[in-house]
Amino acid sequence: MTDPDIKAKLLDAAKMHVPFDGWSEDAFQAAIRDTGIEPGLARAVCPRGAVDLALAYHAEGDALMLERLTTEDLSQLRFRDRVAAAVRYRLEAVDDKELVRRGMTLFSLPMYAADGAKAVWGTCDLIWTALGDTSDDVNWYTKRATLSGVYSTTLLYWLGDDSPGHEATWAFLDRRIDNVMSFEKLKAQMRDNKVLSGLMAGPLRVFGKVRAPQAQGRQQAGMPGRWNRQA
Repeated sequence: MTDPDIKAKLLDAAKMHVPFDGWSEDAFQAAIRDTGIEPGLARAVCPRGAVDLALAYHAEGDALMLERLTTEDLSQLRFRDRVAAAVRYRLEAVDDKELVRRGMTLFSLPMYAADGAKAVWGTCDLIWTALGDTSDDVNWYTKRATLSGVYSTTLLYWLGDDSPGHEATWAFLDRRIDNVMSFEKLKAQMRDNKVLSGLMAGPLRVFGKVRAPQAQGRQQAGMPGRWNRQA
């Protein structure tokens, strides 16, 4: 049995315990007992126990989102609607809201906050990449940072939404996407304005040297603020 198979079995077993015990050591030990996997092997695959399983659960949702993005026909949608659809697909990949609530509790702890931020950033990077983003400058960062804010606020709204079919959440998501599009429109207007573009010439030269990390570097860094220094 390979490491991914072991982690998948532990994750499936842990899901029934997390709503009661959270992504905790108790849930991890219960998953070990339920699967019959040798404790030393389980710890070797998941050195941080339930934290690694919580991240695996997030990655599982990302994979389901990507799978749906490849099967749905989005060609007739405006680009802003494609982004909204991707966020919606990601939320609809969740099989139990309580698993997400418990994950948010875990990643709100200071020692795991960076893991949570990295997971959200990774989701947004996958969305932009799947939708064909080819930016390799500072826009690579701003797009993912902005979408991370949209995704995070929509997730919080969704967790408390009990409207039929989560209609209130999708309306909320549309408003957030509209806000982003308004900001992008403002950026374009500033670039086209001779006075403002002149005032911003210095900062723009600095930002012009920023480059997106190379594909391998993205996997290694996985977080905003790390980039290729070549210009």
